[in-house]
Amino acid sequence: MALIHQTTLRPTKLELLTDWLPTRPWYRGGSDAPVLEKSGGFRLDDPEGEVGIEFMVATDTRGPERTAYLAPLTYRGAPLAEAERALIGTTEHGVLGKRWVYDGCHDPVLVIELLALIEGRAPAMAQSITDTPDHEVTRSHTGAPFTLDGFTPEPADGRDGTRVPVPGGTLHVHRVLAPVDEQPPVPRQGALGHVATGWQGPDGTRLRAVLMTLLDA
Repeated sequence: MALIHQTTLRPTKLELLTDWLPTRPWYRGGSDAPVLEKSGGFRLDDPEGEVGIEFMVATDTRGPERTAYLAPLTYRGAPLAEAERALIGTTEHGVLGKRWVYDGCHDPVLVIELLALIEGRAPAMAQSITDTPDHEVTRSHTGAPFTLDGFTPEPADGRDGTRVPVPGGTLHVHRVLAPVDEQPPVPRQGALGHVATGWQGPDGTRLRAVLMTLLDA
């Protein structure tokens, strides 16, 4: 169980993402820095209790067209070996001290637990409340169970998001979220699995989208 501390971060996660997002090929803001607000997301628990796992929806409010980005993040108490290019930055946690913040698509703990969520073996947890399931998150999976012994993710960023090869398929992380009308949203035809949820839109609206799609290999 992840313990959610109500404390300070310096710099904040949004400040780290403000600098990092424009370096990504899927960023839609050109050369301009985003003006971000935290709009939603959920967490997963690390069975070992060592790594924080969060899926944050951060919305760029600059200009009339708001753009919602998905940022899978991991928080570690020490650097992740051979993951320098995945480091978003470091922050000082008011309780835990220095934390290394990573693009979670490169972190085996996040990817393995995400696949467990897709399979239905791990629950989605509330983003900001300790030991509370997030029932708005939906998932599906068809096919054989994943075999993940020794698995190390090797993600590739592109204009349409991030693709992570996994045993038996490819995990497509939708970095720019496209809200849909379905309640709940459904993955595209032929997908082997998905994760979907909602987040806060403008004027009190609730937006929903597929966040991750599991594709055939």
